[in-house]
Amino acid sequence: MIFDPAERIDLFHDAINRLDYEAIENFFADNATYVSNGVGSLSGRAEIMEAFRGYFDTYPDQTASNSLVETLTPLSGRAVWSVRATNSKTGKPLIREGEETITFDEDGRVVRVDVTDYQDF
Repeated sequence: MIFDPAERIDLFHDAINRLDYEAIENFFADNATYVSNGVGSLSGRAEIMEAFRGYFDTYPDQTASNSLVETLTPLSGRAVWSVRATNSKTGKPLIREGEETITFDEDGRVVRVDVTDYQDF
């Protein structure tokens, strides 16, 4: 399959912004790895999806936007983003800014996500 990683990242982030769990899950390869301050270091689609659901239970009003999405290699890309949300349990606002590098397999499924927050949150 030939695809543009930057376009795949846009589609992936759109599914996340819509909280479309079925679409989000379909983006991940079975053996994917996800490393982020938000959800921790996760291995496998099931563990990643469990963490996503927990994160969005806590931050259901999250809004995210990308200031940059670029293709790095034929199978990877990078997004620079910002996130605003409110903790549903404490009412505390969450503001995050950072970037992530996403690596895909040949079928366009996410095999690795590395998130870097620009500051602690």
